[in-house]
This record gives sequence, structure tokens and C-alpha cells, in this order.
Amino acid sequence: MLSRRSLLIASALAASAPTIMAQNIAAASESLTPVAKKVDLSKLPRRKVKLVAPPMVHPHTQAATTGPSVIEFEMTILEQEMEIDDNGTMLQGMTYNGSIPGPMMVVHEGDYLELTLINPPQNTLPHNIDFHAATGGLGGGALTLVSPGEHTVLRFKATRPGTFVYHCAPGGPMIPWHVVSGMSGAIMILPRDGLRDDKGKSVKYDKVFYIGENDFYIPRDANGDYIRYDSPGSAYNDTVEVMNGLIPTHVVFNGRVGSMTGENALQAAVGETVLLIHSQANRDTRPHLIGGHGDLVWETGSFNNPPLRDQETWFIRGGSAGCALYTFRQPGVYAYVNHNLIEAVNLGATAHIMVSGTWDNDLMEQVVAPSEYGDAHTSGKALP
Repeated sequence: MLSRRSLLIASALAASAPTIMAQNIAAASESLTPVAKKVDLSKLPRRKVKLVAPPMVHPHTQAATTGPSVIEFEMTILEQEMEIDDNGTMLQGMTYNGSIPGPMMVVHEGDYLELTLINPPQNTLPHNIDFHAATGGLGGGALTLVSPGEHTVLRFKATRPGTFVYHCAPGGPMIPWHVVSGMSGAIMILPRDGLRDDKGKSVKYDKVFYIGENDFYIPRDANGDYIRYDSPGSAYNDTVEVMNGLIPTHVVFNGRVGSMTGENALQAAVGETVLLIHSQANRDTRPHLIGGHGDLVWETGSFNNPPLRDQETWFIRGGSAGCALYTFRQPGVYAYVNHNLIEAVNLGATAHIMVSGTWDNDLMEQVVAPSEYGDAHTSGKALP
């Protein structure tokens, strides 16, 4: 059991310098586990799941078909330079599995999520993972701090159904820097019997897309051009200066401007029900589906609470993930945006969903096509 003294020490460490924090998180993790009673999970089935890059989500059942299981995942931390717009702007990114955001993980309530986290020797910094879905140990952050060349295994019980953020939290000012450099993702814990609407009726989705929203802070030189750095460490001081101004240079979905537009647009069809999961580890955001709605919206992410119905725009709090269910009724291009339209249009927070199918004139019809405003209008005659 963690004593009050240990908690106070941990709080003090959280305010310390990053290096001291990293060292003491590791020490704290050693003090947490020896006194704990071992849990025997040997009789539970185990299943290995291969993660996929967003916006896709690994195959999963919506309702559990067996009892609780241990679901095994593996993620490798990669520090890598990444292009974040069409102008060649480069980010010294920090990633889980090489993608921004990190992969979506799906389990069911009552399952045990077991993660092997690898920090390869070519990396330069310590990293860890804080699961907002987990209980205790700084969300696992106190037990997963790995230096380059190390790996660790963390297991926690999925006790609360919903969508949740995970992110790197190595201590002090390293936390926001790692997060805005790309180190966040999401987990979905489904109820064992699947999702239900506000009336308690079972609902299912045909497809699921994961949209991770990120705010980036790229320094500029004296000429106003974005600076390209050789390593994460070389970018740190300048990046923190921009971060502290609280004005991002880029607000994007899935790591870059245009990640899900044009040839990269998401695909759906009329009649398909799509679950859109949206996370933002650092700032508030307001998703909106132009041309559609949120038929059912779990705005706070909790599946223990009934969803909102027929939403226009929904609110995702910074440090959380929420989701919306929508059945497409018309074909065409739908724009899924952060409805701060400056951030959507000018900074990049836009995705497109291309929907195939047959148009329904009962829902919408172009009664008169755009035409010249002529004599029929100026004479006061009624429009046909």
C-alpha cells in the first residue's frame, strides 16, 4: 500500500527537474510493487493483438464472446522526424509505433490489458505511458519509465467502459513537450455486451475510425520560416518558448495537414453506421460533421452514461477521448472538422469522408440550380 508520505514525495517529485523526476519515477515504481499481493491470471485465456496505424482500428468484437481475457499488445517508441504539412514543415516527432496519434487499443470491460513497451537504443530520451483508463501508479506512468535500450511490461484491469486518452508523462516540463511532439493515443473499453443507446437498446457499428487531434508548436527563424532541427533535444528550448505562448502553429488530425483528405479521405457508404472516436490529449476541441450529425454521442467518453442524441457539434475536453455514432443517409463528401474554423481551415484540423450511394431527394433537393439573377427577379415576379 502506498503511504501518505510516499504520495507526498511523489507530488514533490512531479514538480522537480525532468532528470530528477525520471530517476525518482523509477525508484517509486520499485517501492510500489514488492508489497503487492500477486494476482494469479494463469487460468485466463490470452490473446495477442497486432496494432494498426490510425485512423484504422485493429479487428475486434463489439460484444465479448467469452469471459475476461488477457489482451496482449506491443508498442515501440520511435523518435523520428515527420513532415506535418504540404510545405515541408518538419517536426522532431516522438511516437508510439511511428504514428501520430499512437494506435487505438480495444478491449472489453473486465479484460486485462497487457502492454509491452519498447524504447529502442537509437532513441535519445526516456519515455513512459500514462493510461487515463488505468487505476493507480500515475496511470502506469510510475511503472513504465524506460530509457533507450530498455523495455517494460505493464498490465492493468479495464474496469471502466469508455474511450480514454493515453500519453507519455516522463515528468515535469517533459510531459507537455512529449505530448505536443506526438506521444498520445487512445484506448476503447467496450461494455461486455456492446454499446447501447440512450434507451438501453443495443447498437452496432459497421466501421470505426480513430481521429487523434494534435497541436504542434514549430519555432520560426528571423525570416519567419519554420526551423528544422537535427534531434528532439536540439528543438527543446525553442519549442518550449513557442509552447508557452499557447498559440499552436498547426492543429491537425492524425499527425499532419491533409492526413485524411483527397486521396487519403476516409470511405463509407449510405446506410453504413460509423463510430468516430476523437481524442485530444492537450486542448479542448469541438468536432462537427458537416452534412451529418452525431446520432449518438458519448461526449465525455463514458459508456456507463447514456449517450446524447442528435448532436450538431460536440465537445471533447483536453485530456480526453469521446466518440460519435452516425449512420450516413446521403452520398457525397462530408467534412469532419474541429469547428474552430480557423484551426480547421487555416491550421489543418479537417478530415473528409467520401460516402458512396444513391441520393435521396426527400432529404435534400436542389429545387433551382444556380443561375443568373435576371428580369424575372427584378420585376417582382415570384420564383418558379
